[in-house]
Amino acid sequence: MVSARSAKRIIDIVGAASLLVLCSPVIAAIAVAILVTDGRPVLFRQVRPGRHGEPFTLIKFRTMRDPHPGEEPWTTDEVRTTRLGRFLRRTSLDELPELALVLTGRMSLVGPRPLVMEYLPRYSAHHARRHEVRPGITGLTQVSGRRSLTFGQRLDLDVEYIDTWSLRLDLTILLRTLAEPFRRGEIVGQTPADVDDVGLVPPALERIP
Repeated sequence: MVSARSAKRIIDIVGAASLLVLCSPVIAAIAVAILVTDGRPVLFRQVRPGRHGEPFTLIKFRTMRDPHPGEEPWTTDEVRTTRLGRFLRRTSLDELPELALVLTGRMSLVGPRPLVMEYLPRYSAHHARRHEVRPGITGLTQVSGRRSLTFGQRLDLDVEYIDTWSLRLDLTILLRTLAEPFRRGEIVGQTPADVDDVGLVPPALERIP
């Protein structure tokens, strides 16, 4: 008999493969649009902690230009986010390349969002538990009003997901994720806590509560 955890992995493989095939025209169109409007690179790449904190390279569609001289990367997101990038973030289409990482087992369709490596030594023992599972393309935090939550509350939801996990919960999160682009406003003016989107950490950031 297939265990629930094994079933989750099967769902990840079948779901990611199906979505990659179905969304291939959209993926190609987005790649061309980024090349035409913003140039190279098409993808944003950054090393993030995966399951058990093991590093892997996250890939997303690029949504921001590089900082100009004198621009602080973590305080100029609104200025540097491109018009196309705002649309991709609002609709979560910038996450589509991550489906390939689900196929390779580095990510899951549902799980805590992978943040940045610099946070690893700053987590409390409680919040470090978010790395007990594969990081996800979407998660409980992403469908629970993440922009209205403090960073600590987001991490608490990640741990809550692990403690209450079930296939039914994953399905609920996936269904709620489909509705998110129609409910939230444009994602601009992010703070350092929004590193799941911008991938940057200011040097003076204090220890995560």
